[in-house]
Amino acid sequence: MQKKYILFLIPLILYIGLLSVMPQMEPDEARYSLIASAMNESGNYITPHIKSTIYLEKPPLVSWATAISFKIFGENDFSARLFAALCAWGCILLVYFIGRHFRDEKTGLFAAAILTVSCYHFFLGRINILDMPLTLFICLAIWLGYLALKRQNKNYLFYLFYFICALAFLTKGIIGVVFPFGILIVWLLWSGQWRKLLLLFSPVGILIFLMTVCPWLILAQKENSDFLWFFFVREHFLRFTTKMHGKTEPFYFYLPILIGGVLPWAVYLIQAWKNKFISESLFARDDNKLLVVWLLLIFIFYTISSSKLPTYIAPMFLPLALFAGCIFQKYEENISSESPGEGRMLFRVMIIIQSLILIIALFLPPIFQQYSDAEKGLVIMTSRYWWLYIFLPVIALILMTFLPDLIFRKFRKGWFFTIYILAALFLGSILFAANDFLAPYRSARVAKDAISKYVPVGRDLYQYRVNFYGIDFYNKIRTPIVEDFGELSEGIVKLAPEEKKRYFLSPIEFFTLCGQQKDIYCITQHQERLKEIRLKMPKTKVLWDNGAFYLLQIRN
Repeated sequence: MQKKYILFLIPLILYIGLLSVMPQMEPDEARYSLIASAMNESGNYITPHIKSTIYLEKPPLVSWATAISFKIFGENDFSARLFAALCAWGCILLVYFIGRHFRDEKTGLFAAAILTVSCYHFFLGRINILDMPLTLFICLAIWLGYLALKRQNKNYLFYLFYFICALAFLTKGIIGVVFPFGILIVWLLWSGQWRKLLLLFSPVGILIFLMTVCPWLILAQKENSDFLWFFFVREHFLRFTTKMHGKTEPFYFYLPILIGGVLPWAVYLIQAWKNKFISESLFARDDNKLLVVWLLLIFIFYTISSSKLPTYIAPMFLPLALFAGCIFQKYEENISSESPGEGRMLFRVMIIIQSLILIIALFLPPIFQQYSDAEKGLVIMTSRYWWLYIFLPVIALILMTFLPDLIFRKFRKGWFFTIYILAALFLGSILFAANDFLAPYRSARVAKDAISKYVPVGRDLYQYRVNFYGIDFYNKIRTPIVEDFGELSEGIVKLAPEEKKRYFLSPIEFFTLCGQQKDIYCITQHQERLKEIRLKMPKTKVLWDNGAFYLLQIRN
């Protein structure tokens, strides 16, 4: 019965059923949706384009999958996120099979349950970006490589290993090959199996890999003469070895992300870890080494890298879930003679504190009444429905402090499963509060209806010192950009001068245009930018705003 809930029903609700609760966030989600939409519109599936500029920073596999989803389900938030959500579900199934192989089915179910309702995996699994598909392909490749090395007479496993590595490469580049090979090589050396190293290098497997990735590489180079240098040198070597992106995150950047990412399991895991049965709660020695290498190599690589983003370490959460699932499984097996919280007042207090901190965080927005950024002039109000949105998350957090122990004392089982269901309730219901808080200033969908209402068909809508891809995606228009070119800069230089002049303007060019035309429609964000426009063009009229976005008619 629990297998049905843990592997299918709850993931179906959390990862598929609630995909449309929140609109796509800027800039990442809207960017990849716009790329996939452009592929279907132009029929060019080789060179990704965004706002009609060439975008070669990432391979196209996820865009292909999203384009297919758009063809089947239409262009909407659900179809945009579907592939990422299915990959997140695939990771859940993967940890189940790994846990079952390493120990037994129950361990696999525990690990799958933990991953399903861990905050990091849940939220990342609902975002239309590359990291969750990459995570699935990397982790699946590691697992297939492990099985191939263990079952040396099963050549098809090596072939599948290389094919999945190819899919990882087509998702985000060389990193999709470096991690599976690197982890398996270090594991073989550490476990004293260095004689198997040569087995990893299969001539047929290499051929399969090349046959999978080379068609796109060759065609992309044929269409873009600088592609190979840009893709392999700039976007791989220079990205991770230099500060070309201007990011200088501290070396401990990923530690709080790891801790917060395993919520709400963190305190419960400490409780189980301190149990006297923990000595029996690990996998076989070589299996433990594989998971440790899996964790540490990824962590060390991104810690020393000059480019750090929270989403990069997603593959670490699968081995973490496996270790945690093993610990919880043994813990629940051996507490039949006592309540999980009996004699452990410290852990009860820690669980209460964990829930209390999260509840306070939910109560803060309406208490402050607004989200303010004085420097940028951004003011966001919570809606009058805020208390309704946080009702279920608060109830779930309160129940977490006592209901699992109560269920166990009454039925002598169900402690872990109760935590799982309450965590699922918390995560699923908090999406509505997150939507209420984030959507007004992080998604362009809030301006969709206003743009349709106020901007005449056929008129250009300029984005002043902002670049929200969602405006183009949701309203099916191409918006000229003023100044905020960012990642489009590489593609802009390849445009024809006339197109560049019309769609990518400097502020001076924009205000010169405003002085030449009777009126211009414009959208921007933050009060400081609204003031800049009004200072230059006093007759500017605000057609619509929500405290974050401002839709303007600039009159001469």
